[in-house]
Amino acid sequence: MDTKVKDYNQLIINFDYEQNFKDDDFYVSNSNIHIFKFLQKWPKWEKNFLNISGERFSGKTHLVDIFLKRFKGIKFEASLFNEKNLNEIKVYQNIILENLNEKVDEKSIFTLFNIVEQDNKFLIVTSTSSIVDINFKLADLKSRAKNFLLQNIEKPDDELMFALILKNLSDRQISLDKKLIDYIIKRINRSYSEIFNFIYKIDKISLKKKKSIDFKIIKEALGE
Repeated sequence: MDTKVKDYNQLIINFDYEQNFKDDDFYVSNSNIHIFKFLQKWPKWEKNFLNISGERFSGKTHLVDIFLKRFKGIKFEASLFNEKNLNEIKVYQNIILENLNEKVDEKSIFTLFNIVEQDNKFLIVTSTSSIVDINFKLADLKSRAKNFLLQNIEKPDDELMFALILKNLSDRQISLDKKLIDYIIKRINRSYSEIFNFIYKIDKISLKKKKSIDFKIIKEALGE
């Protein structure tokens, strides 16, 4: 394995398997560096409300876990957040609300927003689409959503795609020649979900055929 591949292996985003949230396990590229740096500036933010949006597997959870490891706080799954959780946030300055969408207890979420503002706490919300595009039923909640700082994780560039593919292969204990990875990058959609699904697909084909992954298996997974 050449030096470039080794470097990628040292700075990789943790995708889904091992829950190890060290800063050097997160691969910083042009796609996410703006958010990574912004989080490190806490508490010197313009507002106390931050929304990190990005597609599935783009690293939102990894980013907030790195943040919590450094600055401490409490994290909730938005779909499970309710009135009982409001008492839990009192002793925390930083609150994370993960995977916000329309399917939530809007009254409890609105109360959370009010508490954060009144008590000068900080709230980070993650979502697949921007919070301002979420179709809340409560007009007051829609209005509050406009007060968030908005940060979006962009589509992966070539370097990040390489790192993600390498990480997913490594998690499955699969080694692949760099030229094969380059071949994949040039042909699959520039999407975090697509990378995850493609690696799953070639691994499945390889196991079924009881063969190591080669150009033939990759082309089959690509539908070529």
